[in-house]
Amino acid sequence: VQLQASGGGLVQAGDSLRLSCAASGRAFSTYVMGWFRQPPGKEREFVGGISKSSGVRHYADSVKGRFTILRDNAKNTVYLQMNSLKHEDTAVYYCAGRIGIAVDTTTRGYDYWGQGTLVTVSS
Repeated sequence: VQLQASGGGLVQAGDSLRLSCAASGRAFSTYVMGWFRQPPGKEREFVGGISKSSGVRHYADSVKGRFTILRDNAKNTVYLQMNSLKHEDTAVYYCAGRIGIAVDTTTRGYDYWGQGTLVTVSS
């Protein structure tokens, strides 16, 4: 599967932004999907993940209650709705897919990666 993330940009603290990740290739609905981010000068970190049928969602504590992951298997797309953005949410955001059952919070747990989209939150 090939993943294409989009929707990043420059926003102010407190604003909302929605990222999209479009998948091409086979059987999007068979992949667990995740979002990761890499702040400037830091390692890539888990943001959240969603199971194949959207029944399970898992979020990092830093975004819980502010970010929501959704997927539309008919459109081969996973979304990251980000509300109440903070300066510390500034990062390159990546979507990723894994062949498996459970949401994995580690980068090595994912088999496919999108190219990343930059989100900059001004304070």
